[in-house]
Amino acid sequence: MNSELYLSDLEAKPAALRSLAGALRAESPFERLPHGLTRVLFLGMGSSRYAAGVAALRLRAAGIDAYADYASAAATYPAAEDTLVVPISATGSSRETLDALERYTNGPSFLAALTNNPGSPLAQAAGLVVDMRAGEERGGVACRTFQHTLALLLALETHLTETDRDVPGLLERAAEATEDLLDRRDEWLPLTMELLDGDRGVYTIAPAERLSSAEQSALMFREGPRRPADACESGDWSHVDVYLTKTLDYRALLFPGSRYDAQAMEWVRERGSTVVTVGAEVKDATAAVRYVHDTDPDVALLTETLVAELVAAYWWSAG
Repeated sequence: MNSELYLSDLEAKPAALRSLAGALRAESPFERLPHGLTRVLFLGMGSSRYAAGVAALRLRAAGIDAYADYASAAATYPAAEDTLVVPISATGSSRETLDALERYTNGPSFLAALTNNPGSPLAQAAGLVVDMRAGEERGGVACRTFQHTLALLLALETHLTETDRDVPGLLERAAEATEDLLDRRDEWLPLTMELLDGDRGVYTIAPAERLSSAEQSALMFREGPRRPADACESGDWSHVDVYLTKTLDYRALLFPGSRYDAQAMEWVRERGSTVVTVGAEVKDATAAVRYVHDTDPDVALLTETLVAELVAAYWWSAG
């Protein structure tokens, strides 16, 4: 792992997104999926599972039976002809994900693997291989692959629900949003770093529909600069994390959009906690980071983790 190369990986996000958009315009990677699928099972660990959790929620909201499980779970849904199993691993070699596939490789379920390494063991076991097209992450941290996993899962949702969402167009707007945050980092990054720099870690909060943003952001703080960080769902915050504001120097990164944001902010105001929002202004927040297209929830889903990723990159470089 290398902090300078990690920063370079982040700076390459817009170009990688535009490349993926072009590939999706040319051909959908999911056209070869069989017909008659009634259930989708995502399997993965870490960032892969974070992205899958949001994808499964979106598919259920559209009426499709979908679940995202830890690949390490001892048991989950059995193989069935109507079940699409989607193992996700950027390297294609995650031990837990490969172990989980043993339950499905000889069964009737169709396997569609998402990986950034089409020559990996995961790819060799699948009936369909979907290349993340994120390029080499030389910093050793899953950042572009996380973003591309979300993008491709949105493309899968569009295919399965037979909707006319313009996913390539969405990716191009996300590239513009990502570029905007990168180009203007001197305006927002120093203050954000200062406000989040406490001795008790960073807490990240997001609505269920974008919970992956909080989970990935917390992971970036842990993985690069090795700082304590944890994620929480916005509504659940008032039931599980509110207690920390009573005794800690509580500093949080909030991804707005939940109907329960105001409920959480009542406690923040009462207890003088520090909250930086990403993508919208929220009453009583200490600061807000805005970017182009941030009123589009799907653009936010694909873009907003860059704020935490950049903070983590600069903290990491500073040692």
